[in-house]
Amino acid sequence: GPTPQTFYKGSQSLPPGHVLVLEPDMSVRLERYWSPPLPGVDAEISGLSFEEMAAETRRLLEESVKTRLISDVPLGAFLSGGVDSSAVVGVMSGLMEQPVKTFTIGFEDADGFDERSQARLAAKRFETDHTEFIVQPEAVSLVEELVWHHDQPFGDSSAIPTYLLSQLTRQHVTVALSGDGGDELFAGYERFAAALLLERLNTLPASLTGALRAGTSSLGARALRGRGDSVRRLVNSFGRSSPEALRDWVGYTPEDAVRAHTSAKHGSTTYEERWSQTAGADLLDRILRLNLDTYLVDDLLVKVDRMSMAHALEVRSPLLDHRLVEFAFTLPRDARMKRMTLKRVLKAAVADLVPPEILRGKKRGFGVPLDRWFRTDLQSYVQDRLCAEDAEINQWLSKDAVRGLVTRHLSGKGNHGHTLWTLLTLEVFLRTRRV
Repeated sequence: GPTPQTFYKGSQSLPPGHVLVLEPDMSVRLERYWSPPLPGVDAEISGLSFEEMAAETRRLLEESVKTRLISDVPLGAFLSGGVDSSAVVGVMSGLMEQPVKTFTIGFEDADGFDERSQARLAAKRFETDHTEFIVQPEAVSLVEELVWHHDQPFGDSSAIPTYLLSQLTRQHVTVALSGDGGDELFAGYERFAAALLLERLNTLPASLTGALRAGTSSLGARALRGRGDSVRRLVNSFGRSSPEALRDWVGYTPEDAVRAHTSAKHGSTTYEERWSQTAGADLLDRILRLNLDTYLVDDLLVKVDRMSMAHALEVRSPLLDHRLVEFAFTLPRDARMKRMTLKRVLKAAVADLVPPEILRGKKRGFGVPLDRWFRTDLQSYVQDRLCAEDAEINQWLSKDAVRGLVTRHLSGKGNHGHTLWTLLTLEVFLRTRRV
């Protein structure tokens, strides 16, 4: 569950920015020692000009990278070809005497998940010592090993390439820098813009939003210029609060599927509680803080930590330096996002460094082509585990709902790869802990 909840009854995790204090009488208490500032709550908005904000962002990034280059073991960097990792590698190349060792993972597919071509642009620009790895579909058979390393069910399928990237990178270096955190601090996800738009749309009359929902459902993806799923998701969120919509947008299982499988609240209460704690701040700041406290803490950082340390690879994240976090959260809304222009100030800060094709490029998720894999190479894998009579998830979830989901996916009537992966990790977790 969301931090500090765990899958184990009676056990909690230590929240980030906290210490656990053991008193002389053996009682314990939690003490928070740091949290990001929030204008409107406990901080003021920066009064710098946009150019000054970009210059300060660059200065803090360079200081952060420089600090993380201190190492007595071989060091390199993950390079996805996105703005964040390219910025980190660009700064590294200016600070290191030898070429930066960079590592990228890709797929031999046509599903749009392969990042190698974009990464090559950055590798060529910074003249790095570049290594590419290819992931094959049988990698998903690693699910048992991934669950073991996570200690809990984990629904983010990008754990697969992260695990393999870490495994192969560790053959060359002991420490790797990553671009994690740029989207969280500088508003790099389209869902942030969607959440701001949703607030405006929720003020429209119900009759108009109903017409929009009906019209969107009848349009094809081509008519929506490749953003069909994103637009439909937004329209289907009419009437919902920002935290409710965000929770569903970052989830790997749609809300209607959750209700079909179980009556669980699915973490929504935690989102609402954390949302209420930021009342008084700008809407974008509230959204970024909620994302920082949930998606970053319980998904991205857990994934990178477990998958890298499984191979004794240390991953460092310069963009999550506390000084950079503190500065980013004092920026006004339009410094980070203006309409659909995302990460404005970060892009301006590295405009002389990062290739323009990368700065203008559309953001890609670090994912795997699960939808296709589950219909081809891994069809028997998912059927054998989720549709078995003795499947452990039958004790907790609707057997008919699970089988129906598998059938619809395999027939091509729906794309449920992320939900199937989530169910697989739960099934493996329950089987390996059977008593």
